[in-house]
Amino acid sequence: MARFGDGLALGPDLSSAAASAVEQALAPLSAAPDLVCVFVTGDDPDEIEAAAMAAERAAGPAMLLGCSASGVIGAGRGVEERGAVSAWAAVLPGARLDAFRLETLKADDRLVVVGMPEGQDDDVVGVLLADPYSFPVDAFVERSDEALPGLPLVGGLAEGSGPGGGIGDSGLVEGHGEARLFVGGEVYRDGAVGVVIGGSVAAATVVSQGARPIGPDMVVTKAEENVLYELAGVPALEKLEQIVLGLPEEEQELAGRGLLIGVAMDEYADEHEHGDFLVRGVVGADTDSGAIAIGDVVDVGRTVRFQVRDAGAAEGDLAALLERFDLAPVEGALLFSCNGRGQAMFPDSDHDAKVLDRAFGPAGIGGFFAAGEIGPVAGRNHVHGFTASILAFGRPGDPL
Repeated sequence: MARFGDGLALGPDLSSAAASAVEQALAPLSAAPDLVCVFVTGDDPDEIEAAAMAAERAAGPAMLLGCSASGVIGAGRGVEERGAVSAWAAVLPGARLDAFRLETLKADDRLVVVGMPEGQDDDVVGVLLADPYSFPVDAFVERSDEALPGLPLVGGLAEGSGPGGGIGDSGLVEGHGEARLFVGGEVYRDGAVGVVIGGSVAAATVVSQGARPIGPDMVVTKAEENVLYELAGVPALEKLEQIVLGLPEEEQELAGRGLLIGVAMDEYADEHEHGDFLVRGVVGADTDSGAIAIGDVVDVGRTVRFQVRDAGAAEGDLAALLERFDLAPVEGALLFSCNGRGQAMFPDSDHDAKVLDRAFGPAGIGGFFAAGEIGPVAGRNHVHGFTASILAFGRPGDPL
């Protein structure tokens, strides 16, 4: 008998699919579960709410956490853009589960997030699911260490079936994506939900950013906010052109399809290699000033390196990270994979689920395709894109 289980059910009747997925996840367990996570893909937000309630009934007294998504992962498979429900169940003896619901309040022209539980000394990890249309997830996650020092956050951004909108004065996306979030028997249409897991739990995280570096390390010699004016004393755009023109033709094509930049996480390392960077997008360039804009604020003196991403890099990065993932045997895992990593990047939606199956063996693995992934890199929590963020569980008492 196992402490973790997963299930997957497809079909137009999401409520029946939810009950079936939860029953599958519970079937191999050695005891009643403490935590059940459920993720739902569907066209009708009302049907998604009904599926959440059906999952709640099937889960019994266990804490239920979940959200809507564009695709779900369970039973060794990924399913995108069709009605489906995945479920993941965990028996966590000796664990403490603190569920939370986060909301934003406006105070003196700024947003204040309320609802996070007070940190405790034995906190191990937090799982966070957020609606990006109504919750300032980037700002909250990037500053989470101020409120909860040392607590890793893992999770993803939910998606719904409705249209989005533009960025408003508050920094939130205006409009509503019809996402649904569920925790503790309630369904919410905005904000964020999650659970802090503490106590006697063996858990570890890994984030696969799926990119590989090109060109040399460079020191930022002139910058303002997210605009880089000089790299290694050369106008940033000129430096970029030098690097790209020196690449093989196939890598030039990759750079043309989507160039990235990595910000070194350890400035004191002698060398910065694959996996040593926080990867962000290159979002624009100005030929007049020779500047480039990136998706993060970088200070003068930081080390950066351009990056490219393709299916081969993404697969190699995830496999290499899991091979170096020094775990006791993994018994269960949650997988939050970018919605750009499924059939948009690989031959099918099953890729990341299969990689974890090969790495972890007979472990219960569940999750969803997210509109942005949450996970720590070099000890700090970040919101990512095109990544696979993983929370793995081992045997209680085993070091991870």
